[in-house]
Amino acid sequence: MAFLYIVGLTLSSFAQEVDFSFQDKNLPLDKRVEILVSQMTLDEKIAQLKNGAPAIERLKVPDYNWWNEALHGVARNGKATIFPQGIGMGATFDPDLAERVATAISTEARAKYSISQKYGNHSKYAGLTFWTPNINIFRDPRWGRGQETYGEDPFLTSKIGIAFVKGLQGDDPNYLKSAACAKHYAVHSGPESVRHTFNAVPTKQDLYETYMPAFEALVTEAKVEGVMTAYNAVYGVPAGASKFLLQDVLKEKWNFDGYVTSDCGAVGGIVYKMKYAKSPEEAAAFALDAGMNLNCGGTFKFLKKAVEEGLITEKLIHERTKQLFKTRFRLGMFDKVDDNPYSKLGPENIHSKAHIELAREAAQKSIVLLKNKNNTLPLAKDIKVPYVTGPFANSSDMLMGSYYGVSPGIVTILAGITDAISLSSSLNYRSGALPFHKNINPKNWAPNVAAESDVTICVVGLTADREGEEVDAIAAENVGDKVDLKLPENQVNYIKQMAKVKKDKPLVLIIASGSPVSLEGIEEHCDAILQIWYPGEQGGNAVADILFGDVSPSGHLPITFPKNVAQLPAYEDYSMKERTYKYMTKEPMFPFGFGLTYSKTEINNLKISDTKLKKNQTLNISVDVSNTGNYDIEDVVQLYISPVDNQENLPLQSLKAFKRVDLPKGTSKNLNFSLSAEDLKVINKNGEKVWRKGAYKIIVGNSSPSKLSVKLGAAEPQEAVIQLR
Repeated sequence: MAFLYIVGLTLSSFAQEVDFSFQDKNLPLDKRVEILVSQMTLDEKIAQLKNGAPAIERLKVPDYNWWNEALHGVARNGKATIFPQGIGMGATFDPDLAERVATAISTEARAKYSISQKYGNHSKYAGLTFWTPNINIFRDPRWGRGQETYGEDPFLTSKIGIAFVKGLQGDDPNYLKSAACAKHYAVHSGPESVRHTFNAVPTKQDLYETYMPAFEALVTEAKVEGVMTAYNAVYGVPAGASKFLLQDVLKEKWNFDGYVTSDCGAVGGIVYKMKYAKSPEEAAAFALDAGMNLNCGGTFKFLKKAVEEGLITEKLIHERTKQLFKTRFRLGMFDKVDDNPYSKLGPENIHSKAHIELAREAAQKSIVLLKNKNNTLPLAKDIKVPYVTGPFANSSDMLMGSYYGVSPGIVTILAGITDAISLSSSLNYRSGALPFHKNINPKNWAPNVAAESDVTICVVGLTADREGEEVDAIAAENVGDKVDLKLPENQVNYIKQMAKVKKDKPLVLIIASGSPVSLEGIEEHCDAILQIWYPGEQGGNAVADILFGDVSPSGHLPITFPKNVAQLPAYEDYSMKERTYKYMTKEPMFPFGFGLTYSKTEINNLKISDTKLKKNQTLNISVDVSNTGNYDIEDVVQLYISPVDNQENLPLQSLKAFKRVDLPKGTSKNLNFSLSAEDLKVINKNGEKVWRKGAYKIIVGNSSPSKLSVKLGAAEPQEAVIQLR
C-alpha cells in the first residue's frame, strides 16, 4: 500500500516528515487547514474536490463522501424518522417547529454517523454534509420538485429555511452538528425536462425580489455551510460557472465562508449539455475559477490537465481544497471523538419516542382545512358506519414524498383512523380506485358503499412517483412535472360516482400531494376537504387527530391553488408576472395563506405607531386576535404590505411578518409586529433595494388579503395606510 502513495509524491514531499500539528484543536482553523492541505500533492488535492473523496493514509485523512440527504429526515441511510415533506413544513408557518424538526434530524444524523464510523461505513448517505434545504421558489405548481420547497413566497421560505439550517447545524460554538446546504442556486424551478440546458433570464427586479432573498437570508443570517449550484444557466452562463453568482454575489456581497458544490453531473453538463465549454478540462476550469469547491460527478478529474494547459493554477486548486477541509474540521472530523459533544448521541436517539411524537405534531400543523360545509368536521369517534376509501387510504408511499428515509413506524390513514375510532363503529374500507389508472375490472362495488355509510372519507392525490425529480418520478408523463393540475381522471370519476349515491351523507375528501391540485368539478361534491401534502410517517395518526377533533387544523397554504392550468403563464417563462399571490390578478381557487380551523378567528383593533415614516424609522403594529368559537385552536396571523399606487411593477402584496398563535376558545391575545426601515424598502426595476416614497396599505389577517379569502371563511382583515416620506 505504501508504494501506491510513494509514486504519487514528488521527491521533496516524500522527503519531508509529516506535520500532524493540524490535529491540534487549539490552533486557529485557517492555520490547521493550511498545515494539512499544504502537505498534499496536486493529485491528492484534486481527488479531494470530488464528492467521493479518497483517504490519504499518510496524512491520516479518512475517505469521505459529501453526498448526503436530509430533506425531511435522514434519507437513503436506513432507519430514521420521516417528517412531513418540505412543502408541508412550509404550510405550518412555524419556524420554531421547523428548527425542532431539523434538530431531531441532525440528532439522528449524528447518532447514525457515529455508528457508521464504528463499523467502517463511509459510504454515500452515511455522512454529515446534507444537501438540504431546497429553498427554490415554487413559482409554478407544475414543477414536480416543488414539493421539496417551502412554497412560493421568499419571506416564508427564508424564515422556515433559516430555522431548518439552525436545527441542522446546531448551536455549539466549536462544532457543526451537521452541515446544511442551500440549493439550487439560482433561479431554478423547472421544467425538469430541460433543467440541464435552459437559460433563465429574469429581470433584475424579479431576481432580487423573488429568486435571491432566501439564499441571501440563509447565507447571511443562518450561516449555512454549503451552497449547491443549479444545473441551468443564468443570464447565459451555467450557474456552476457563473462568477456573477458565485463571486460577485455569494462571496463578495454576502461574505459566504462555506463550500460550493455542483449538482450531480452539472460540471460535465457545462460542456456536454450546455456546450458552454469546449472540453471537460475547460468546463472544470470554468467551475473552479468561478468559485466551486466540490464536483458531484467526475469532471474535476480533468483539473490536472487543465493546469497543464494553463486554464487554471495549482494555487487556486489549493485554495478551493482548503475550503472543503474547513467544513470537515468544523464537523470535528480531525479531533478526538470525546472532544465533540455530538459524538455522545447514540442508537437511542434514532426513531425515538420523542421524534415520533414530533413527526405527529409537525404533520398535524401542516394539514390545511380548505372546506368545512356546515361544520362537517370534526367527526364523532362513535359514528356508526364510517367508510374509508380511495387509492391512498392505505398507502405508505403517499406519506413519504421524495428524498425519504426508512421507518418501521409508518402509519397509513386507514391505520390512524382505525386506531382512533370507537370499537362500536362498523368501519369499512375498500380502495375503490387505482392510483393513476382506471380500474381494469368494471364491476366495482366500492362507490356504492358510500350510500350505506354515515360518512365517506376518500383519500386521493398524487405520490412522488407522479411528481418529483426527473430520475425518480416513474409514473410521471412529463419527466417528473405535471402537465396540468388535475387529479388523475380515474380518481375524479370515482369521487363523482360516490357523490351521486351518497345521498345526504357527508363526503370528506383528503388530498395528498406535494403541489396544488385543481378541484374544479370536485369541490362542489365534497362537504369537507383536507390538504395533507406528504405528511410523513405519522400522517395517518395526524389525519385522524384532525378528523375526530383531538386537534384543530392549523396549516395554511404556502402556495396559491389556481383553478386550473389556464390561469398560469407559460411554464418555461421565468417572469413573475401573473405568478404567485404577489403578482396574480386572476382569482384562484384557494389563496396563499388560507386555512380554516374548527373555530372562528376575529382580528380587531389594529394600531400603528406612525402614519408617516422617514427612512430611518421603525413601524410598530399591534392587533388583537380572538377565538370566538367553541374549539381551542392555533392560527397564523399574517401581515402584508401593499402599495396604493403601483406604477413600478411592485408586488401587489407582500408577506412581511407572521405569527402562529395559540388561542383557547373564548380568549383574545394582543400581537405586536415590528417592521424596520429595511423591511419597508422595495426592489426597483434595476434590482436595487430602495426607499420608495408613497402610500402603502398595512393589512393584517389570517390569509392573504382578498375578497375570496373572506368568502371562503378567513377572518375579515384589518387595514391601515402609511406614507413613506
